[in-house]
Amino acid sequence: MSVIVWWLVTVVLVAVHSASARVVELEWEVEYKFWWPDCKEGIVMAINGQFPGPTIDAVAGDIVIIHLTNKLSTEGVVIHWHGIRQRGTPWADGAAGVTQCPINPGETFTYNFTVDKPGTHFYHGHYGMQRSAGLYGMMIVRSPKEKLRYDGEFNLLLSDWWHQSTHSQELALSSSPMRWIGEPQSLLINGRGQFNCSQAAYLSNEGKRQCTFRKNDQCAPETLRVRPNKVYRLRIASTTALASLNLAVEGHKLEVVEADGNYVKPFTVDDIDIYSGETYSVLLRTHSFPTKKHFISVGVRGRKPNTTQALTVLSYVDAPESARPTLPPPVTPRWDDYNRSISFSKKFFAAKGYPKPPKKSDEQLYLLNTQNLIDGHTKWAINNVSFAVTATPYIGAIRYGLNSLNYLKSPAKELVESYDITKPPVNPATTKSSGIYKFPMGIVVDVILQNANVLKGKISEIHPWHLHGHDFWVLGYGDGKFRPGIDEKKYNLKNPPLRNTVALYPFGWTALRYVTDNPGVWFFHCHIEPHLHMGMGVVFAEGVDQIAKMDIPDEALGCGLTRKWLMNRGRN
Repeated sequence: MSVIVWWLVTVVLVAVHSASARVVELEWEVEYKFWWPDCKEGIVMAINGQFPGPTIDAVAGDIVIIHLTNKLSTEGVVIHWHGIRQRGTPWADGAAGVTQCPINPGETFTYNFTVDKPGTHFYHGHYGMQRSAGLYGMMIVRSPKEKLRYDGEFNLLLSDWWHQSTHSQELALSSSPMRWIGEPQSLLINGRGQFNCSQAAYLSNEGKRQCTFRKNDQCAPETLRVRPNKVYRLRIASTTALASLNLAVEGHKLEVVEADGNYVKPFTVDDIDIYSGETYSVLLRTHSFPTKKHFISVGVRGRKPNTTQALTVLSYVDAPESARPTLPPPVTPRWDDYNRSISFSKKFFAAKGYPKPPKKSDEQLYLLNTQNLIDGHTKWAINNVSFAVTATPYIGAIRYGLNSLNYLKSPAKELVESYDITKPPVNPATTKSSGIYKFPMGIVVDVILQNANVLKGKISEIHPWHLHGHDFWVLGYGDGKFRPGIDEKKYNLKNPPLRNTVALYPFGWTALRYVTDNPGVWFFHCHIEPHLHMGMGVVFAEGVDQIAKMDIPDEALGCGLTRKWLMNRGRN
């Protein structure tokens, strides 16, 4: 009964606001700009001359309209609204080749959608590797009646940065043999980092140069100014292309209260792990000392780090401007302590009143993550299919019945029993296709993500998987190969958290459950940019009969075979 009441209250609150919902309408231009993100000049993708892009601030129930003009000279662009479910507007999801065509240079496309649930979200480019180039920004959707109590808030958008251009990275990853792009040169907090100096050099004997900043330096950190004995909400989002991160505030505890736009049962920690695509809200309680400064550190987890921490400062309001923190930044936990990582993930439970998952699923989909080869090119594959974005958007092909396209066929759903996940693949060859899975409306689907060894050595990597158009229940994690009929008994069906992004740990499995209640075509992929570029993704199509009746704007489908269909429409 409490679940029904909670959802009823939520729906009523949003409905009441929607009756007087405002329209958040913005005009954006995307173009390249010279910038100094980490105190070294590079080229970023900016929105209206800003990097990162402008923060969108809305209330659940608001209509958001973004007129996006592509001012890039030679490439298309799209923007994905990460965490927004796009109910009724799947063509506004912003996934190139899946829900729309790329916006051509000089053209304008209008995104028009309703933000139906509150939470900490962000947006980013979803064409090629444009997220790596800096096309991202925060998106805050507020509740008409916020349950959390706090005195102020700060946004922390975390990212990684390379000095090599994304076009060069794309070519390197697509070459034969593949040229790995390496670890990022810098980590950025709100688009600001330091490559060749350290803010904390005065506290270290490592011989690093002390950072000095001039007024209006684009790499100078943004100080978080707080008052004593107050509670602050830190809204944290990771839009990294590669790095898994850990964040800590020296001398302060963090109370985790929200994950991926859903409230969780509060718990307190010294630091948080955050993977690409994840968002959190944490409450920070300040002390009674009004004159101190403390470092906030962000470091690499999950990969052997070759990138120094990103730092900024929490400054109490009466601290002298010239004062510096007296204690060093928190040390990032060891990168390969996966037990610590999994332990943190297992601390998440749904807040009281959230709906429980259905007790049983109607379909089970096993997705085996492997590294493979196609004609000497290194690829990532799911169930031995390496994902390739097509020229005709999936949603358009389904809408107009272009069934002759062979990429609308589904690959295998079952886990290969004989596959040894602890060793490199015996046969590394794979094929390239669409990886589309079709589901009817209103069923319960279990997805079991299974990790495995890479092509060489004994290595298995962390993969954060993100689902568009949905939240899902995280039912559990496990080591080794998933055992059907056995490991299901370990599922948490009492209070699993609702998320839209979840980590798949080395040589392990992650199980999630969701309901096909949102007609559309939804990307499900690893959120690590190079991995997706190399084929690590699938597509879920649900409610195909309803997609065929949708009034999709023509400008979303002006490419590939849908372009030809639209041009010939009405001709005899």
